[in-house]
Order: sequence, then C-alpha cells, then structure tokens
Amino acid sequence: MKQYLSFDFGGTFIKYALINENADVTFEYKIQTPRSLDELLLFVEQTTDWYRKNTNIEGIGISCPGTITKNGEIQGTSAIPYLYSLPLRRLLEDATGETVTIENDANAAALAELWKGAAKGYKDVLTIVIGTGIGGAIISDGKLYRGAHLYGGEFGYSILYADPTSKEIGYWSKMASTGSLIRKVAKERNMGSDELSGEEIFKQASMGDEVCKKAVEEFYFMLAAGIHNLQHIYDPEIILIGGGISARSEFITELSTSIRKVQASMDLNSLTPRIDTCYFMNQANLIGAIYPFIRS
Repeated sequence: MKQYLSFDFGGTFIKYALINENADVTFEYKIQTPRSLDELLLFVEQTTDWYRKNTNIEGIGISCPGTITKNGEIQGTSAIPYLYSLPLRRLLEDATGETVTIENDANAAALAELWKGAAKGYKDVLTIVIGTGIGGAIISDGKLYRGAHLYGGEFGYSILYADPTSKEIGYWSKMASTGSLIRKVAKERNMGSDELSGEEIFKQASMGDEVCKKAVEEFYFMLAAGIHNLQHIYDPEIILIGGGISARSEFITELSTSIRKVQASMDLNSLTPRIDTCYFMNQANLIGAIYPFIRS
C-alpha cells in the first residue's frame, strides 16, 4: 500500500504523519513551528530522511496557511510570515528529493472531507474552519473551487456590519471566531487575551458566569448570521464546520438554535441551512494535504 508523508504547517505547531492511500494516519507527531525558513527546511529534510529509513514514501503533502499559487508559492496573509512570496514547493523538493504538493490549510481540510469524510457523496459543500479567525473552502460539483484570484472560501473577510457614518466595519472573523470570543471576554474582564481560552469561557458560561454567557450567546448568533448568508449566496447541500470548538458535544444543537433565531429576527420564510461537523477534526489538514496524489 502506498505511503505518503504529510505536514500541517501552523503558526504555533507543525504536525506531521505518515498517511496511506486509504487515509489511515500513523506515526503522528508535532513540534513548535521553527523560527526561520532555514530551520523549517532542515526539519522537513531530516524528518523525511527518518521516515525513509522505515518505509517507502511516494511523495510529500503540505498543508499551509495563505494563498497557494499553482507554482507552490505562498501569497496573501500567512500565519508563518517567513514563508510569504517564496517558491516553497521548489525549496522543499530540493531539500527532500521528493515530489511535493502544497495546499491551503482550509482547502486541505475540505479535500479530506470530500475524500473520506462528511462531504463524501455530496457535490456542493461549504466547509468553515473556526479558530483565531474564520477560514473555509468551497466544493462545487464535487471539486475544490479556488476562484479567479484564489480567494474562494475566504469567508472570514465577509462583512456582517457596516456603519456608513463612522465607517466602522465588522467582518466575520472579527465578530464570530474563537479569537473574537476570547477578545470580547478579555476586554470585559480587563485581562489579556493570552490569559483566556475558548474552552475556559464555555466552561464558565455553563457554570452561570453572566459575562461569558452573554459572549457565548453573541458568538453563536453572529456565527449563525454568517452561515445564513453563505446558504443564500451559494445554496450548498450541506455546510460542514471544523476547528477545535466544533468538537463540543452541544455545538451543532446550539448553533442550529441560533440559526433559527436569526431567521425569526428577519421574519422571512427562508431556507434553513443543513449543518454538521467535519469528520476528521484535527487530522483533516494532514489527510487532505496528500489527496492530490490520490486524485492524480
């Protein structure tokens, strides 16, 4: 059975694993993200050498933040600044001697779901990844849709609030991400954002803390408002949601309640989005990164 080495480049950690053509994940590890390009290339080279001693590798898949061009360059905003505007694929191929594919992290997650996950069997799907910001991807007619400028699925940039007088803009990542939830509670408590986590806020809300309860309710409502927009813009068969927060057992129930509240506030007889969580959760990026090898 063919084996592939997969890396998920993140701003804080780099995860890596061996994945076979059935999407089975083995030998998964993670390290803190190297501080420089040279350190990163050396790490990938040494890791590849280590895996090659134990198995045959058919290629290397990379999941990476940022806009990825056909030539394997990183454009747009990236959580790893030193990767910006570099021929990353060529550099990695030179370092490892292996064929390398690179995919945007949110797109990689969507490809994993399309291949073996919750999107399998569907033609038109939107995926949303909630974390520090909001990312996403579009599956159109069973294929990843990138857009004319490679910005397809950048849902976090969509505007949910605009004041024509003050020119204040509220975009989705700013208003409905886990990062926005943390910032809101931290401001109310006069704390630093690094002193809180989304998990702690939800825990305190469940124990009756009024500040956290209000922040969580507003978070769900703004998340629901954005999902309502996406449903009526693209009209997918299903919307899948990933990110750490989606692992909460009550997440889909509470979000569905908020979607109904949004629709009731509009007094419209509109279509209710069908939502679910992503199947692969934290391994989605690793699995989706090698999908181009399977599809080719």
